[in-house]
Amino acid sequence: MKFYFNIPQSLYPFYKSELDSAAKLLHEGKLQECWRHYERAHIIGQRYPLHHSHVHWQMLKFGIKIKSTKEVMGQITRLIFGGVKSFVGKVPIGNTGGANVPPLKPMEIPADLLSILSKYA
Repeated sequence: MKFYFNIPQSLYPFYKSELDSAAKLLHEGKLQECWRHYERAHIIGQRYPLHHSHVHWQMLKFGIKIKSTKEVMGQITRLIFGGVKSFVGKVPIGNTGGANVPPLKPMEIPADLLSILSKYA
């Protein structure tokens, strides 16, 4: 079993860029575009417990902002279990992390992110 902890330094800028884009779009009130960047950050960071949990924290705050009980409850569950799953390398690769998708369902990774992950992860 492989244990993960820290995101590779070469991958971190891509993760941070997605979160920065999400924050900017959230501030501008562009909620759909913001969410897309949270999902992309989730895909990049899901193998690394701290980064995985941080994205779920951001998604929880987003759910609170838009007053979505479903998203808030989904993110609380993911915050409790997601980091542990990351630590032991048992994440559903490609899962976008929102309450709109089953938490254990692997999903197709967008081509640009697949390229980044195969090169830098």
